Amino acid sequence: MKWTDDRGGNVDDRRGSGGGGGGMIVGGGLGTLIIAAIVFFLGGDPSGILNSGSMQSSGNSGERRELTANEKQIGEMIEMLDAWNSQTWNQVFEENKMTYTDPKIVLFENNTNSACGPAQSAMGPFYCPADQKVYMDMSFFNELQQRFGAKVTEFTVAYVLAHEVGHHVQTLLGTTQKVDALRRSGKYSEAEMNRVSVATELQADFYAGVWAKRTDESKHILEPGDIQSAIDAAQAVGDDNIQKRAQGYVNQESFTHGSSAQRKEWFMKGYNTGDIRQGDTFNELLR
Repeated sequence: MKWTDDRGGNVDDRRGSGGGGGGMIVGGGLGTLIIAAIVFFLGGDPSGILNSGSMQSSGNSGERRELTANEKQIGEMIEMLDAWNSQTWNQVFEENKMTYTDPKIVLFENNTNSACGPAQSAMGPFYCPADQKVYMDMSFFNELQQRFGAKVTEFTVAYVLAHEVGHHVQTLLGTTQKVDALRRSGKYSEAEMNRVSVATELQADFYAGVWAKRTDESKHILEPGDIQSAIDAAQAVGDDNIQKRAQGYVNQESFTHGSSAQRKEWFMKGYNTGDIRQGDTFNELLR
């Protein structure tokens, strides 16, 4: 991935602040339920979050440390990706006679606080609609490579962030609110809501593809292998791949994020079209 001099101003870097949120994290509250059910990203198991009574943060609470040179470089990259997302989505929204507002991107380690409840490393990157912030612990990418077999590159990070910003786009367009209303209504079975969740996540993958296409057109950021690295990451965390690794078999009714093939399909549809209007996953999948 080719770097540019662009830097955004929407990054809240909480790394090195003594365990992020510091002190005790109390699990099982409403915010934790919302995160576990709705907004955590890559197919992580929420049972550990929901079942924990309380959890002491790792690290030395209250003690700050200097970020390493590598961590500072990662921060620079996130600021660059922030700028790229801001510029691209502002352009897309303007073309469609809408107004875009940037999300905040929170970098943390171990744990921190969000308007959706405690944010923990084990949850993976997620978007919180309540405060319109993306939360990312960069240690997730080690797990993505070691546990799920995806080769992590700089563009892998770009794809994951773009997926989460895709959830922000859904919030700005009212999609998140409609899905939440369906869930709160109590009219739909767990299997039916799982299908809605799949449509939601695949649309975020589609938006990530749109972002990649449009950003490359304006910034010429892509290098050979970049798109493949995004596809590899998307496929690695497909529900079928995760279930095979975790339990040895696949239960399609319990899918919440989409199969590996679906995640590739919708990311590539976004990338090939570059057109936000082509991403109606709900109409395609919920007929």
